[in-house]
Amino acid sequence: MLTAIILVFVAAYAAIALEHPLKVNKSASALIGAGLLWTIYATGTGDHHLVSEQLGESLMGTAQIVFFLMGAMTIVEVVDAHNGFAVITRRIKTTRLSSLLWLVGFVTFFLSAVLDNLTTTIVMISLTRKLLGKHEDRLFFAGIIVIAANAGGAWSPIGDVTTTMLWIGGQITTLAIMKGTFIASMINMIVPLAITSLLLRGREVIPPAADAKGSTHRSDATPFEQNFMFAMGLGILICVPIFKTVTHLPPFMGILFGLGLLWLAGELIHSKKDEEAKEHLTLVRALRQIDMSSIVFFIGILLAVATLEHTHILTNLAAWLDRAVGRMDVIVTIIGVVSAIVDNVPLVAASMGMYPLAQYPTDSFIWEFMAYCAGTGGSILIIGSAAGVAAMGLEKIHFFWYVKRISGLALVGYFAGIAAYIIQYRLLH
Repeated sequence: MLTAIILVFVAAYAAIALEHPLKVNKSASALIGAGLLWTIYATGTGDHHLVSEQLGESLMGTAQIVFFLMGAMTIVEVVDAHNGFAVITRRIKTTRLSSLLWLVGFVTFFLSAVLDNLTTTIVMISLTRKLLGKHEDRLFFAGIIVIAANAGGAWSPIGDVTTTMLWIGGQITTLAIMKGTFIASMINMIVPLAITSLLLRGREVIPPAADAKGSTHRSDATPFEQNFMFAMGLGILICVPIFKTVTHLPPFMGILFGLGLLWLAGELIHSKKDEEAKEHLTLVRALRQIDMSSIVFFIGILLAVATLEHTHILTNLAAWLDRAVGRMDVIVTIIGVVSAIVDNVPLVAASMGMYPLAQYPTDSFIWEFMAYCAGTGGSILIIGSAAGVAAMGLEKIHFFWYVKRISGLALVGYFAGIAAYIIQYRLLH
């Protein structure tokens, strides 16, 4: 059974990577892979009650991420419909592509620490669409946004789901993780950013055409409506981590609550307009505009990975690494690289179970280093992180384009950050 599960997962993963040569949408491959994996697991195990419980548990975790993604994408779409991003874009005056890249990279890095890497990626890619008309330029920016968002999320307890897991589990504390991994995360972003800016040096910013996305209707939104919806949309996204901290409810509940408030506000400020005039500004239209294909892909890939967790394949892999390698810094580095292929959440969950707090206390080397490696290693491949999957769907990034143009940059940044963290740790400890 385990051999069959591994073979099916590898085949599904290959089909996702070869989406364009095969001419089969990655969402179909992910759903078929998830269906086959759970079928093999259910028939091979025989304990239908246990499999049903585990499927329900996996579905709950997947649904939380999907609901959060839908809410964040809808909020961004509503702000975009009101031309709210013009509040930022009209303040950006640079005409050089390399200067804009540095600006976008640093904004993404720090915004990701306050929001989270997934939401930040959605917001920043939506923003670059207003600034760049050339798709090839936007692809490079999307790659840097993925790297910067993952790096920014790694040093904040609320910036990345794996860091949040370690924070909630008591493996790390807020100030310690921020002081311990900030420099490494910054270097992880700066190195790829510097290399990419050299490649883009001398090139000019080509703005999008005036009607690149059917934007002629956006003049209907008044300056007040633009500013109000932008401020409220961004405010809701920023308040989600605060909502989670205060209520201890999962982030998807905060984003759905905020979406309801934004929906109500939109109905009120457009209440005096006729239906035809306000139709393109409503939440109903925004829900139709979001990329459901990316959301379906998310569902498939997360459910597929869940079978590797429930069959203890990941736990056994971690135990084998412990026996074969022995050195904790090398093991965690490998876990970070593997997180580019397999979702980092079950990898970190397996590691938390393998290394008890009694043996490795709070803020130990392993936990801080794990937060950095698991958080940033996913940037090496486009499907290695939630930010990458979101970017893949939003900008239609080809898997092999990312491997060819961005993966090497992400890998260099990953190991540069590792070197920085180890040097810093040895100097301070």
